[in-house]
Amino acid sequence: MNYYIIAGEASGDLHGSNLIKELKKRDAAAAIRCWGGDEMQAAGATVVKHYKDLAFMGFAEVLKNLPTILRNIKFCKADITAFAPDVLVLIDYPGFNLRIAKWAKAQGYKVIYYISPQVWAWKESRVKLIRNVVDKMLVILPFEKEFYETGWDYKVEYIGHPLVQVITEFLAANQAAKLFQKPIIALLPGSRQQEVAKKLPLMLEASKAFPQYQFVVAKAAALDEAFYMEFLKKHPHVSTLKNETYTLLAQATAALVTSGTATLETALFGVPQVVCYKGSAISYHIAKRLIKIKYISLVNLIMDKPVVTELIQDELTVENITRELERILHSQSRITEIKEDYEDLKKLLQQGGNASATAAELIIQYTKATAAPIA
Repeated sequence: MNYYIIAGEASGDLHGSNLIKELKKRDAAAAIRCWGGDEMQAAGATVVKHYKDLAFMGFAEVLKNLPTILRNIKFCKADITAFAPDVLVLIDYPGFNLRIAKWAKAQGYKVIYYISPQVWAWKESRVKLIRNVVDKMLVILPFEKEFYETGWDYKVEYIGHPLVQVITEFLAANQAAKLFQKPIIALLPGSRQQEVAKKLPLMLEASKAFPQYQFVVAKAAALDEAFYMEFLKKHPHVSTLKNETYTLLAQATAALVTSGTATLETALFGVPQVVCYKGSAISYHIAKRLIKIKYISLVNLIMDKPVVTELIQDELTVENITRELERILHSQSRITEIKEDYEDLKKLLQQGGNASATAAELIIQYTKATAAPIA
C-alpha cells in the first residue's frame, strides 16, 4: 500500500521513523512518502520536505512566516494528489496537519492521526474538526483517552507511548564507554533556533557554579555548528555532542531540559531534571492567556503533580537554575522522590506494549478494512 506521513518536528521524525520500520515489517510492498527528517529517511521513506524548514515556533514567528507556510500547504496538497496514498498518517504538528486533514477528507482520502495534537492544553474547539475529518485517532498519553471519549464522545485508541520501547531497546543495545571523567550534566536546550537562543545562554552561565561536573550540550541535528559556537565560545569548559542525545542521557547525573518530548525522554532514562522554558515575550503572554494546563512538562502533566521543577519565562534565571540544579544533585531525598515518580510514570506509559508496532497494526488493519472493493 501507499502511505503518506507528515511530521513537522524532531520528535515526530523519531516516532515516524519507528512507525515506518513497523509498517515495512508488515507490508513488504509499502511505498512511503513523507514530510519529516533524517530518521524517517533512514527508515526507508522518501522525504519530500525536511522538518527543519517547517520549524516556526510561537505566534509571532508563525505570523512572520505565514507566506511560507501557505506555500508549503499548497505544495503538500499537490504532492499528496500526485502520490495518491491509500492512507494519510499525520503525526502531531496540528497547525499544519489539521488543515491538510480537512482538505484530504474532502478529497476522499483516509486520514489517521498518530500522536494527538495537544488539544487538551488549548484550542479544545479543534476536537470538533478532528471528529469530522480524522477517521481514526491513536493517542499515546493515558489521560487523552478519557479526554476524547468522556469529554467529547469520540472513540480513540490508547496505544502506550513509543518512547518506552525506543529507550528500553537503546539501553539494552548500548553499553558505551564512559564519555568524560567528571560526572555529566546534560543540557537539552531544544531543536529550534529561537528556543535554543533563549535558554542556552542561561544554562551555560549557570554551569560556572558547578566546576566539579562536566556540562555537555546536546546539539540538534538540524542546527548549524556556527550557531552553537556563538554561545559556546565564552564557555570553553562546556562540551557538546551531536546526534548522541541518548548516549548522553544514559550517562548523565542530572539535566537541564527544555519543555516537550525531551522531558519525557530524560525521565525514562531516570535522570533528575529541571525543566526550562522561555519564549518571546509576545508569544508567551498570548499563550499564558490561552493555555489552561497546570504544567508545561509532559512528566508533570501525565503524573498530574510537580514531579520535576519547572522554571518558566521570568522564573528562568541563572540564580534559579543554579538553586534547582543544586537540589537535584545533592539532596538525596529529592533524588529518591523523583526516581520513584519516574518508575510510576514508566508503568503508566507502557500499558499499551510496543506503541509503534501497535500503531502500524491498527493503520494497516483500518486501511484494508475500509478499502473500496475491487469492481
